Amino acid sequence: MAYTLEQLRGFVAVADELHFGRAAERLRMTQPPLSRQIQKLERSVGAQLLERDNRRVALTAAGEVFLAEARRLLAMADAAPEAARRVSSGSSGLVRIGFTAASTYGTLGRLLNEVARELPDVDVDLAEMVTREQVAGLLNGEVDLGLARPPFDAGTFGSRLLLREAMLVAVPAGHRLAALGRPVVAEDLRGEPVVMHSPTKARYFYDLVVGLVPVAHEHVVHTVSQVLTMLWLVAARRGLAFVPESATRLHVDGVEFAPLSTPVPEPVELHLLWTRESRNPALWRVLDVLGAAFRTG
Repeated sequence: MAYTLEQLRGFVAVADELHFGRAAERLRMTQPPLSRQIQKLERSVGAQLLERDNRRVALTAAGEVFLAEARRLLAMADAAPEAARRVSSGSSGLVRIGFTAASTYGTLGRLLNEVARELPDVDVDLAEMVTREQVAGLLNGEVDLGLARPPFDAGTFGSRLLLREAMLVAVPAGHRLAALGRPVVAEDLRGEPVVMHSPTKARYFYDLVVGLVPVAHEHVVHTVSQVLTMLWLVAARRGLAFVPESATRLHVDGVEFAPLSTPVPEPVELHLLWTRESRNPALWRVLDVLGAAFRTG
């Protein structure tokens, strides 16, 4: 038979007072029902918790151990309603965030710091995923929020522009393009070997680059999915690469950057992404915090 919270409260009162009469008065009840509560509790526990006679009440060794557990259980029970209210309001809980590798170059850290400062009781789990993996994770409930690249299905997902940035040309140190003194145009790139984004694993950047500059297939010397890998290959003088401005934060030796002439000054976009039907209250609080912190023009 399980014991009740009332039995635990009765036991703690008697243990504190070491007197049934004073404990009953503290609990605003009479002594006989309190005595019955303690007896039922001892039967449930399977051990004598109190030694009592007409003159004294004392804790047994088992009672000393059980008292600490009883206090812990009562504290948890008393805290449970407030915890439930906090989760319901979104001020505590768990938000699982998927992010692209490139979003870690400054943006992810700032985002996490904002959430930690404004919502200290919200825990965050992180998972590195490319955008298509984030979309699948949001749909199957593996993540609550993504840091992803467009486009998105507006009927299924809510999104908010988090960051815009320029596209740059990463070149080996001392390369002629770094000394042009102006943005690089398509004609400047003629004949240059290119380290290219993967059309499958980095589809967003692949489509963006192809739409901005003509890249002849015969000039593509390597195809990779990560910006950091691109910069290492550029440093090894394997070719040039097209990277977001945030890649300059990586400070890879042997790499310089030149601005790329683009129709839109900052064509690279990073969005917050979530399912419109999410039932996680903490997600909506996180979105409020990030909406205030990351104002985009």
